[in-house]
Amino acid sequence: MENRKIRVGITHGDINGVGYEVIWKTFSDPTMLELCTPVIYGSPKVAAYHRKAMEIPTNFSIVNTAEDAQDGRVNVVNCIEEELKVELSKPTPEAGKAALTALERALTDYRDGLFDVLVTAPINKHTIQSETFHFPGHTEYIEERVGDGQKALMILLKGDFRVALVTGHVPVRDIPGMLTKELIMEKMEIFHQSLKKDFGIDNPRIAVFSLNPHAGDNGLLGTEEQEIIIPAMKEMIAKGVQCFGPYPADGFMGSGNYTHFDGILAMYHDQGLAPFKALAMDEGVNFTAGLPIVRTSPAHGTAYDIAGKGIASEDSFRQAVYVAMDVFRNRAWEKEISARPLRKQYYEKRDDSDKLKLDSVEEE
Repeated sequence: MENRKIRVGITHGDINGVGYEVIWKTFSDPTMLELCTPVIYGSPKVAAYHRKAMEIPTNFSIVNTAEDAQDGRVNVVNCIEEELKVELSKPTPEAGKAALTALERALTDYRDGLFDVLVTAPINKHTIQSETFHFPGHTEYIEERVGDGQKALMILLKGDFRVALVTGHVPVRDIPGMLTKELIMEKMEIFHQSLKKDFGIDNPRIAVFSLNPHAGDNGLLGTEEQEIIIPAMKEMIAKGVQCFGPYPADGFMGSGNYTHFDGILAMYHDQGLAPFKALAMDEGVNFTAGLPIVRTSPAHGTAYDIAGKGIASEDSFRQAVYVAMDVFRNRAWEKEISARPLRKQYYEKRDDSDKLKLDSVEEE
């Protein structure tokens, strides 16, 4: 693999939340610049405002394009030409527009190969809506813009604790109608491949949650388990995927059973994320699996309630940077080792010799 610092593209998110605070706190540690080269997509004036307001001694350089980013420096690409008013703790249309402008510029630069991985600071899903952004969140927008037709999977993780979702940002009333055997199989396959390629687990074990309480109680509390979830699991097992369940979510998490699996596949957003955030929110990371781009974000939102107070923890954002770099390296390593597979070995049976033969492979 090429020995160079990974370039981390970072979008500033909602300027009235804690985005800049956790970014500056993360890179106030000079050792971070030994690991990667950060390229922040945002507003230098807003960045300076937050830095001064929080009294965080993080220096940065203003660059016109990510191509000008320097190693050993925090680089800020100026995406916003007009003056921006920062109104801490308030959702405003201006903040939503600024968040979208930075995100669009970053994805354009990713397409041009100007950085390696993307880390997104939190947005307000309401104020960012526009004619070009009509999505429930980052995940769906990024899937459309740079997914190249591939499907995304939301994974929340902390260390070996990983929770993926079959359905994401959808109303609870719509979940039963959305669940199909095909959808569960699609998400499980993405999860399985991500655990292997992105996290280096050779034969991952996946726990599957039920939809209904007590796994439907043999049809007493619902039939989705017998009609949809179990048939999907049987087909995936036949394809070599190690999946187990379906488990009732409450007892599974409460008993600590989650520690015995490499990943958990939940049927809907709060089923998976409520227990995850209760156990791991401080250092939790949101990872978008299944796409060519490596994208992570902190597990928390804009945190308007503490914005501007200087008390936001940067742990989750720092972990998001670490995870993005780890996944990037794992993918590069997997690509490298699979580029030249071992030559086929066989015994020649046309003579009486048991001597091992090797297929001849021409050098490229």
